Amino acid sequence: MGKITGFMEFQRLQEGSEPPEARKKHYREFIRHLSDQEASVQGARCMDCGTPFCMSGCPVNNIIPDWNDLVYKQNWREALETLHSTNNFPEFTGRVCPAPCEASCTLNISNDPVGIKSIEHAIIDKGWEMGWVLPQPPARKTGKKVAVVAFVFEETGDLAHGSALQRQEKRKDVPADAERGAQHECPRFNRPVDQVNHQRHSQRDGDSADRTECQ
Repeated sequence: MGKITGFMEFQRLQEGSEPPEARKKHYREFIRHLSDQEASVQGARCMDCGTPFCMSGCPVNNIIPDWNDLVYKQNWREALETLHSTNNFPEFTGRVCPAPCEASCTLNISNDPVGIKSIEHAIIDKGWEMGWVLPQPPARKTGKKVAVVAFVFEETGDLAHGSALQRQEKRKDVPADAERGAQHECPRFNRPVDQVNHQRHSQRDGDSADRTECQ
């Protein structure tokens, strides 16, 4: 899992950011994800824990040691598949999650924890860059419908999950400006607009019914 002696050889590396003088002039994302090599080195710091407490600390039970190891080995596509197996929108959680997994990391007892959040961020950005994030329409439909009433951010994952379970989704969203609803809910520097729209359009292409209705 990772490099056996990686946690002793490599230090934790924080994601870089745009200088304050530049970023105070706009509202765009200013965090810069790790390069492929930097992410690989951070993945190498993951220890071969008997009990990976990072997974129990993660609210969605991400299989963190597995994708850390895959990134260390530069197997990005499999890392993305492993990440998506438990998390429908890592492009959001990789940016806004407070990362309780890192607080739970065994390495955090005596050293800086593994940079799990930065690795997750790098994985999903690599996925979009390479065109690996695609709609996953069901092989068959049951004819059943599920109404999800929520803001766009929370709902995106519900639609994806419902599609994976081979159910036809019928969405009822909040009225007025629903296409930009998620953008208002969270600042753009935390959740880029293009990522929100990517997810919404991906679900449409996946043949989930996308309706906006006033309730």
